[in-house]
Amino acid sequence: MADWNAGVYHRVSAPQFNWGMRVLARLELDGTERIVDVGCGTGRLTREVASRVSAGRVVGVDRSASMLAQARTHLVDVGVPLVRAHAAALPFVAAFDVVFSTATFHWVLDHDALFRSLFVALASGGRLHAQAGGGPNLARLRGRASQLIQQEPYLTCFETGWSEPWTYADPETTRARMEHAGFRDVSTWLEPAPIQFDAADEFRAFVEIVCLHPYLNRLPPHLQSAFADALVSRAAADDPPFVLDYWRLNLTGRKP
Repeated sequence: MADWNAGVYHRVSAPQFNWGMRVLARLELDGTERIVDVGCGTGRLTREVASRVSAGRVVGVDRSASMLAQARTHLVDVGVPLVRAHAAALPFVAAFDVVFSTATFHWVLDHDALFRSLFVALASGGRLHAQAGGGPNLARLRGRASQLIQQEPYLTCFETGWSEPWTYADPETTRARMEHAGFRDVSTWLEPAPIQFDAADEFRAFVEIVCLHPYLNRLPPHLQSAFADALVSRAAADDPPFVLDYWRLNLTGRKP
């Protein structure tokens, strides 16, 4: 998958930031913890995490070079080290008291490898505290996009080598994977988090960068606008219009 447009993502990702702030509010900290923010993106939430551990340490990790470049700018005065790595192959062993992550795990296809990697990165007694897309996340938009890529002129761009780059797991499967990796005191649950946009241009700006970029990156420039137009027009006809049916999978666990 092509890299993100991190500058635009930083501007439009208020929903992800707001979800993350609610997840962070549930995390009990004493201010001395060593925390890794897995999938730190542009660093908006990483900055908030760092402000809560004045006597601790925070490291941001992302596999996207453009996201990390944006994060370096956003965190220049905070002194948070940034590491480029895949969440399923973290270069850490027993290094952290907390693995924190939001809006990231669904971009990892192999969740068994993901939870093994997170488990190894935690010190004994360390905690995983995370949220990602799960269950029927974005089912309506994804269903419409899947129908569209089966039609010309888009079909030829997707008939070879295409598969969705997401894993939207359910709570039961996630619990089993976490426990298999060694986590204890596991808790997993889904919550609806729909977002409604006020106008077509706001909806389009968000979905092009956050939701549709894996599709658009496979299309030549002259087809990208038409593809987005088709999906925006379908969303405009919904009642209510311009709603994204987000679902968040929450997960917590402890390393013995």
